[in-house]
Amino acid sequence: MEGRRVPAAGAVVHDATGRLLLVQRGREPQAGRWTLPGGRVEPGESPAEAAAREVAEETGIVVTVGREWLVLERPGPGDVLFEIHDFVAEVVGGALRAGDDAADVGWFTVAEMADLPLTTDLFGILDRAGLLPGR
Repeated sequence: MEGRRVPAAGAVVHDATGRLLLVQRGREPQAGRWTLPGGRVEPGESPAEAAAREVAEETGIVVTVGREWLVLERPGPGDVLFEIHDFVAEVVGGALRAGDDAADVGWFTVAEMADLPLTTDLFGILDRAGLLPGR
C-alpha cells in the first residue's frame, strides 16, 4: 500500500564563496544528520513559496527561489511518503541562526561536508546534479 503523500520543499543555497547552507535535523526522520533546509508545504502555498519560508524559518536566511532541480520521494514516519521539491535559491538577506526544528545551521565547503553525518545520499544527489562547487 502506498503511503499518505505529503508535499515538502527545500532549497540548495550557496554563499558568495560557494559554501552550501545546511541544517542539522532536530527531529526524526534522521535527527542529528545534516541536510538542506526544507519542510512541509503548508495549505495554500506553492512548493517554491514553502522552500523560501522553510529556509527563513530554519536558518534566518532570506532567499529568492529559482529553478526546481529535483523532485524525489522519501519515506517518513508511519505511512507517510514525502514528495520533496528542491529548488536552487539565492541569498538576498537575513542573518544565520538556527531556528524552527533545526538543531544547528551553517555554511560548509565540499571538503567540510565529507566529515559531516549527512542525510541519506545527500552528497551523491548534489554531486550528480552538479550542485557541489569545485567537483
